Amino acid sequence: MIITSEIDAYCAEHSAPEGPQLAALAGETRDRSFSFNMMVGPVEGRFLALMVELTGARRVLEIGTFTGYSALSMAAALPDGGSIVTCELSPEHAAVARRAFLASPYADRIDLRLGPALETVAGLPGPFDLVFVDADKVNYIHYYELVVPKLSGRGVILADNVLWGGKVLDPQDDSADTRAVRAFNDHVRDDPRVTCLMLTIRDGISVIRPACRGPG
Repeated sequence: MIITSEIDAYCAEHSAPEGPQLAALAGETRDRSFSFNMMVGPVEGRFLALMVELTGARRVLEIGTFTGYSALSMAAALPDGGSIVTCELSPEHAAVARRAFLASPYADRIDLRLGPALETVAGLPGPFDLVFVDADKVNYIHYYELVVPKLSGRGVILADNVLWGGKVLDPQDDSADTRAVRAFNDHVRDDPRVTCLMLTIRDGISVIRPACRGPG
């Protein structure tokens, strides 16, 4: 995370509260997974829900379910008849997420697809009103290129971890993931099809939407 844990806690305390089911899922994830820090926290979860509400999204695509916190956050904000397809590679993570979905009031809104997300997304018909990308970094550009043509006219892409713990600014870090995040950020910035805004929420999240084609 870019911000301190104290600032993160302060933000959480001054945002809409985390519901009991999300809190229970977060606790299970921390207890069962060494990778619990991959889970979006309550602030980012509320941000995702708010984006669903503000955009009026009815069809949501998530690339990277993990244990289901983000999908549940967005599903709760969907209007009646709304749906979310969420993609996960790990059977272990998917099993935790599936249990959480089935225990929630939103199971009928969530379609969990197990397998390589590139294959899953390639076979999905659009349009999607909101896409949340939070998966393996080396494929971020590939996910992006798959979903841009599948966006609705006012669709939005949210890309997580775009600051990558600050390593995007570390000239000594030449790891594959860091190079991939840098390349993705440059790719989006330079893409004339879209307009974007990078925010410093948690580990960085870029808000991307089709560029305005009207005057100005």
